[in-house]
Amino acid sequence: MKKIIIFSAPSGSGKTTIIHRLIKKGLPLGFSISATNREPRKNEINGKDYFFFTIEEFKEKIKENEFIEWEEVYEGMFYGTLKSEIDRIWNSNKAVVFDVDVKGGVSLKNIFKNKALSIFIMPPSIEVLRERLMFRHTESEESIEKRIARAQYEMEFAPKFDITIINNNLEEAVENAYRQITEFLDMEI
Repeated sequence: MKKIIIFSAPSGSGKTTIIHRLIKKGLPLGFSISATNREPRKNEINGKDYFFFTIEEFKEKIKENEFIEWEEVYEGMFYGTLKSEIDRIWNSNKAVVFDVDVKGGVSLKNIFKNKALSIFIMPPSIEVLRERLMFRHTESEESIEKRIARAQYEMEFAPKFDITIINNNLEEAVENAYRQITEFLDMEI
């Protein structure tokens, strides 16, 4: 099964929660751990939540062509997908599931074409998104406002994805994604 599922969304839209729920429901998905040079948040574990690299290590991996895609999401802050992650998951006979920024999502869809299903998780509104980000208590108000500005930009990418799911109700969003992914995984390519 050499298929991939791509999830993208503005920060706080619920995509990571949806992905974890889908894996718990038993879909044959392997989570691709992204790489970044940002500092780990409290409770984040290297090699489980992200691969955390210094900026120098990240740039060296770019030079060595170890990423299938990478992006400078914020100035000086890089995120990317290691090729080794795709191999690891495909070797376990699962579909790769990505939790990536919108440019990474569009890039992965362009690379994998019909082997990929791209899903954009849309927040119900900017106001709800702001509330969700504030409820996390992980960032300053200035940081939240930066993320809101970025979210408005990212939402313009939704039409570039195969499916858009509005996460107004988490259970409904999970069920919708489950149906769409099940159909995709059952398709012959």
